[in-house]
Parts: sequence; structure tokens; C-alpha cells
Amino acid sequence: MDKQIAMFQGCGTALVTPFQKNGSLDEAALRRLVRRQIEAGIHFLVPVGTTGESPTLSLEEHLRVVEIVVAEANGQVPVLAGAGGYWTDDVIDLIERIEKLGVDGILSVTPYYNRPTQEGLYQHYKALAKATRLPIILYSVQGRTGVNIEPATVKRLAAIRNIIGIKEASGSMAQVARIVNEVPEGFLVLSGDDSVTIPLMALGGHGVISVVANQIPGEMANLAEACLNQDFGTARAIQRHYLPLMEVNFIESNPIPVKASLALMGLCKPVWRLPLVPPSAPSLDKIQAVMAQVGIAK
Repeated sequence: MDKQIAMFQGCGTALVTPFQKNGSLDEAALRRLVRRQIEAGIHFLVPVGTTGESPTLSLEEHLRVVEIVVAEANGQVPVLAGAGGYWTDDVIDLIERIEKLGVDGILSVTPYYNRPTQEGLYQHYKALAKATRLPIILYSVQGRTGVNIEPATVKRLAAIRNIIGIKEASGSMAQVARIVNEVPEGFLVLSGDDSVTIPLMALGGHGVISVVANQIPGEMANLAEACLNQDFGTARAIQRHYLPLMEVNFIESNPIPVKASLALMGLCKPVWRLPLVPPSAPSLDKIQAVMAQVGIAK
């Protein structure tokens, strides 16, 4: 398998972005989170995505988070940095800046709000790929962006040399099956939803970009490795134990619950940027109950 593709197999963590009580970046906490991930055996790191509250980061902060993650990773694990938006020229500028920081690849969500056609999506990603030498992984999450990358469009994009995979969060296993059948051998298909990692990988997928790995990086790395080794019994046992945690992470908008959980674990402060707010009292009670149930309460 191509080296660029192999580095993004398994489990990658969609990292949260920790903030200080005054709302500024908590750089020390971010460094600790990255070290914890690497020590637990995570396969790659994905900063400044949706889970990293990227829409609320300034350009300078976005780049600073990437810079810190690359520095702390120090070549021990690959870094797949988020760079998406609704204006192609702006995304190209962001990718060019990120490329200079030494990342290993780009995860780029579909343009949101303006809802481009399938041809628009194709031209958007073609332009991004032309502007960088870095490998690009597409990110399709219609529930957040209002637009889906159809399997036929994924097939077209897979023919572009440095578009190497897709983070698939459509929620449709039928669509995943069609994509796996349409794309060339080795084109990465990664789950964008923790709870369906096993069926996606059973269909021929290669891993997951995980929210719950913020809390349980080692366990999710083990689940993904088990699937890659066709050991679905081990994977199911891990899933059975941690499914309540995967589900409670979406009891409110991501990353509200996962960040609340990390704060309860003493790993970051319970600070979000508007329009995200702390979880409601009932949600927080549920989060705490599930943490106790799965054995990660502090």
C-alpha cells in the first residue's frame, strides 16, 4: 500500500481544542492531550476539525494549533490537519499556510451553507488538490454541511493523484458500500462516526476518525487494529463496552459532550466558544453516569 495511504489507516483522533477560562488557547493542555494520545498508541492525529471547534478559531489560532500538534507529535504519528470552508480560494490559502507547518495531510470538509452541486464539489476539490503536494482526504458530513459527496463524485475525485481517501459520515451504510465498490483498491474509506466503525471496516473501510478517541485513544486504536486484522470478535467486545460513551458524546452538539467529559477527567477546562455552550444539567448528569458505567470517571 502507498506510504501516504498507509499512514492514515487505523484510528485517528479528531482532537478537541482546549481553551483557558478567558477563552484563549490553552497551549499547555493541548500539548498534554497530544502526548497522551501518542502514549496510548493512537495511529494519527486530526487537529482543527469540527471537534476542534475550528469555525470559532481565528486564522492565527488555527495555524498555532496545527503548529503545536506537529511539534508535539515530532514525527511519532502523522498529523492530518483540518482545512475546509465555503470559499475555495480561502481554503487554498489556508492549505498553503498549513503545508508550511509540516503536516502529513489535509482533511477537507465539503463547503457548507452554499450547498454546491456535485460538479461544484468536484471542481472545488480538484482545485484544492492542484494547489498542494499534500495528500487530501475528503470529508462528507451532510448532517452538518447540507451537502453529500455522492459515490459517483467520490469515484471521479479518487482519480486525482493526491486525493487519497474520504471520511464518510453520511450515516448510510448503503452509500459506504457503493463507495468501497466504486473507488480504486487502496483509496481510504474512513468512518466519521465511532459507532459504525465496525460495519464500515467490514465492508472494506480502513479505519475511523474518532471523537471518542479523545477519551479512550488506546481502546479505539485497538478496535481499529482488530478490524484491520479481521478480528471482529475483539472489535465487537470493545464496541459493546464503550458504545454508551460513543452515543453520549452526541447527546448535544459535538464537541460539547466530549469536552465536558475531558474536563471531568481533568484533561482540559470546560470552556467552549459561542455559539457552543456548556451541556445542560441533565446532559451533564448523563455524561457522568456513562463515564462511571464504562470506567473512565476520574
